[in-house]
Amino acid sequence: MDASSETAPTKELPIGLDPNTEEDYASLSKLLQEFTRIPSIYKAWTFKSKSGRGTQAMFLSSQPNLLANTRRKFSSSASITKEDGNSVNFEWAPLPVELTGVSTVVPSPSGSKLLVVRNPENESPVHFKIRSQGHVEKGFQIPQSVHGSVYTDGWFEGISWNSDETFIAYIAEEPVPPKPTFSDIGYKKIRSTDKDCGNWKGQGEWQEDWGESYAGKRQPALFVINVNSGQVQPVKGITKSLSVGQVVWAPQTEDSYQYLVFVGWSSDPRKLGIKYCYNRSCALYALRAPVYKSENGELEIKDSSAEDSPVLNLTQSISSAFLPTFSPDGRSLVFLSAKSSVDSGAHCATNSLHKVDWPAHTQISSTTKIIDVVSSSLSATYLHLGNLLNHLSSLLLHPTLGLSCTGGKVMSIELM
Repeated sequence: MDASSETAPTKELPIGLDPNTEEDYASLSKLLQEFTRIPSIYKAWTFKSKSGRGTQAMFLSSQPNLLANTRRKFSSSASITKEDGNSVNFEWAPLPVELTGVSTVVPSPSGSKLLVVRNPENESPVHFKIRSQGHVEKGFQIPQSVHGSVYTDGWFEGISWNSDETFIAYIAEEPVPPKPTFSDIGYKKIRSTDKDCGNWKGQGEWQEDWGESYAGKRQPALFVINVNSGQVQPVKGITKSLSVGQVVWAPQTEDSYQYLVFVGWSSDPRKLGIKYCYNRSCALYALRAPVYKSENGELEIKDSSAEDSPVLNLTQSISSAFLPTFSPDGRSLVFLSAKSSVDSGAHCATNSLHKVDWPAHTQISSTTKIIDVVSSSLSATYLHLGNLLNHLSSLLLHPTLGLSCTGGKVMSIELM
C-alpha cells in the first residue's frame, strides 16, 4: 500500500473531553499564564530626593507562583519627576529585587534605613535586620517569650519608625501564656521550660481568635524596639478586650512626650469576622510611648504603668476610623472611615475621609472635633474619588497625595 494513502493516527482524548474543550483549556491556561506575569503593587512609600529634584519612591509588588501556590515578593524603586505640561515621569530602577524568606520590609522616613522582618515558621525567634547604605547595620532576634510573629496582614499590620529613626513601633502576637505542666504524679507547681519525657503540658486557657486567616494567631499587641540597642518594650495600658493595629508615631508636642496613634477593634460582643467585614466598629486611640529621657539626655525605652499612660479614644463621635496618617506639617491626623458600612450593616460601602487637628501647643484630648474631608455621600462629581478611597487601605502606607478632580475623574495625582 502506498504510504501517502495511509491515514494519520487519531489522537486519543481522555473520557469526557472533546477536541473543543481541550482547545479551550489550552487557551485559558495560556491566558492565565499571561495574567500571572503581571505584578501587583501592594505597598508604596515616597521620600524627598537628596538632590532636591523630584521624589524617590519605593514599591513592593507580588506575582503568583502557580506551581508552589504562593506569591513571589519583589522590591523596586523609581525616581518621580514632574515634566512640562504637568505630566509625571517615572524612571524605574533596572531590575526589581526578589524578597526571599522575608515577611515584610519597611523603610525609615528619610529612606536611608530599611527594616527587614523575618517571621519564624515554628517557635524560633523573630528576626529583625536594619539595613543602611547597602549593608546590614544591626541584627536582632526577638524570642517567643517577648512576642510571637509580627503581623504583616492588611488590618492588624502596623510598623512605624519615629521621626528620629531611633525607635520602631509595631504590632506582633502577644507572648505565649504559661501552660500548666503535669507528670505521672499530677500537677507540677514549678514549671519547666526543658522538654522532659516524664512531663506533658496542657493547652492552658482557651482564647478566642478572630477566625478566617487569623485562626490560631494570638492577640495582637503593641511593642516598641530601640533600633540601636535592640531592647523591646511592650506598650502597657491597653485593655485586653481591644485588638490593636495600624500604629503610627505622632509628631512630637511641646510637652516633650512622644505619642503613638493606633486603631483598636473591640472584641465585644465577639471577635469572629474582621478581614472582609468593613462593618465592624473601630476607633483611633492615642497613648504615650514608653520613651523617656535618661540622665545624660538620651532617649530610652522603659517599662511604664497604665496610670502614667492613659489610652485616649480620639474618634468617639464616629463609628469607624482606620488607616491613620499625619500630614507633612504634623498639624492634621487624617484617616479613613467605613461608617457607612458600620451604620448600615453592609459588608462594604463607600469609605469616607476625615481629619482631626493635632495639637502642637496643648495637651491631647479625646474630645477632638472630627472634620469631614470627603464624605461617603458623594455626588456623581466625586464618585471616582470615592472609589479611590476604597482602595487606599491596600496600597498607600506613607505617601501624602494631593488629588485634583475635574468632571468626576481624577485628573492628576501630585506628590507633595
